[in-house]
Amino acid sequence: MKQLEQTILAAVIRKRPAESHKGTFGRAVVIGGNQQYGGAILMAAQASVYGGTGLTTVISDPVNRTALHARLPEAMFVSWDQTELISTVTESADVLLIGPGMGEGKTSFNLLQTVVAAQKSHQWLVVDGSAINLAAKYPLTFPYPNQVVFTPHQMEWQRLSGIEISEQTPEKNAAFQKKLASIVVLKSHRTQIYGTEIVENLLGTPAMATGGTGDTLAGIITSFLAQFDRTEETIHAAVFLHSLIGEHLAAENYVVLPTQISEALPKFMKDHSLR
Repeated sequence: MKQLEQTILAAVIRKRPAESHKGTFGRAVVIGGNQQYGGAILMAAQASVYGGTGLTTVISDPVNRTALHARLPEAMFVSWDQTELISTVTESADVLLIGPGMGEGKTSFNLLQTVVAAQKSHQWLVVDGSAINLAAKYPLTFPYPNQVVFTPHQMEWQRLSGIEISEQTPEKNAAFQKKLASIVVLKSHRTQIYGTEIVENLLGTPAMATGGTGDTLAGIITSFLAQFDRTEETIHAAVFLHSLIGEHLAAENYVVLPTQISEALPKFMKDHSLR
């Protein structure tokens, strides 16, 4: 199994051109955050913004509007009951992230169905958290599965694939991933990415074992796909950088908060933008 190495960062993260504007670096729409789990979508949005996405829009329960604007004024907000506006915003996106803190109620499933069905040929879709659980419960047809990234932890993967955690071998995981025809970022203490090949991330630390770490990773993946080449290597770089920052912060901290990882993104990306 191939292992991720730090060289992936310089291969993916590009120096920003002098002649550029916010549209140069992509449009991301992140969808999730019900009344109970609003923090999840806020952390995903923060990772998207701090990771360099040109424009980030949050679609969420209206109760989360004030918190988002207070914590992250760079992001735009759409209430998830604004059907027509949602259609307009999602149609203009380069990358869509759906699922962090979304919940598994009827409203959430209807929104997931709408977003999946409306995916355009130029768009990538990152499916995380609640959206994975909903996809495991109810049949969904993804129009462009090779432009979909699932980001499950091991229990979510068990629900989606039917493979018990104790039976989740690379061979069984790869076999189900081929049925999905999508990229799978299987999160664990040694995250594995299943695509045209299987790669493993050897970085990571128990200091990162805090709620929101996965939401932040999903936001970084979204940001990287929005502004860099839309390839498996770009996803590899996002996964590696997330853990690299976590390990760096853990050298001096017992616990590494997801928001601290996001805050460190601009500096680490600057250090590794060699082209």
